[in-house]
Amino acid sequence: MYSSFDKLQAKQIGKGVTLKAVSGEKMTFTFFHLAEGSAVPEHAHPHEQIGTVLKGAMEMVIGGEKKIVPAGGLWVIPSNVPHTARCVEGPAEVIEVFSPIREDFA
Repeated sequence: MYSSFDKLQAKQIGKGVTLKAVSGEKMTFTFFHLAEGSAVPEHAHPHEQIGTVLKGAMEMVIGGEKKIVPAGGLWVIPSNVPHTARCVEGPAEVIEVFSPIREDFA
């Protein structure tokens, strides 16, 4: 399969937060766009998650540890660990990969 992010449909998951996602057999690849000040509330899920900031900066709280992640920074979130994200310099663009696939992002 070949495509581009321009051809994927955006899904709003919160105020100022949209995502585009594509899934394979065992993982989901996502592109997030976040307005400055927008946030993803604390949550946890069974998916392992790896992400990076392409543009802007994010305040990440992972398992109670808070860090500012600038463009080029990355994170790994193990399965079932509580985490939150807030765009502190935006708009921000973030790519994340989840395994297993995120059925809720389809």
